[in-house]
Amino acid sequence: MANSADEAEFVPLPARFEPGESCTEAARSFYERMCSRRTVRMFSDESVPLECIEWLVRAAGSSPSGANKQPWSFVCVKDKALKRQIRAAAEREEREFYRRRANAEWLADLAPLGTDEVKPYLEIAPWLIVVFKHKRGRDGSQVYYPQESVGIATGMLLCAAHHAGLVTLTHTPSPMSFLTKILGRPDNEIPYLLIPIGYPAADCVVPRHGMSRKALSEIMSIDGS
Repeated sequence: MANSADEAEFVPLPARFEPGESCTEAARSFYERMCSRRTVRMFSDESVPLECIEWLVRAAGSSPSGANKQPWSFVCVKDKALKRQIRAAAEREEREFYRRRANAEWLADLAPLGTDEVKPYLEIAPWLIVVFKHKRGRDGSQVYYPQESVGIATGMLLCAAHHAGLVTLTHTPSPMSFLTKILGRPDNEIPYLLIPIGYPAADCVVPRHGMSRKALSEIMSIDGS
């Protein structure tokens, strides 16, 4: 019986991106750009062209995935009536979260961010991108590492949006099954994240608490030490 490696087809690596500077300088400039990224809850209603959103989703879709199954869907919502439905359903779940589901420690951790169950940005932001994770392929086929794969793709989406001069919020009302119903998604998809995306409001402010980042020594080690 032939080994799977014998059956695999390989092609030359496409032209590798070369930044025109050392890898260290390129990594530093990318860090400096991404370090200015902030989670935003005050959006402008200024429109963002569909073509821009399409490029962002293409960037997310270029992400690696288990066995290249690409177990994700990105539902981009612009319709005002749909956004209104999503806001109403999200706020219902958030009221339950803040009043009953979250324990005291969780609420204390959220306090410096000033969040509550009121989510006007779900209607104000020009786009909502709802990320869905596939439990299986549309044909019923198996998928591998969907949680990890969709997480990586979502991270690339957020980076691409920041690179484009846009702001985002990773919103996680729980449970999120209402998104499946409102958006008419198939049974093989599970809501993963709800991401408002657009430009910041002219008077946008962000919590000081969210500006702190762990030091490199706290998040990096060499050879496990």
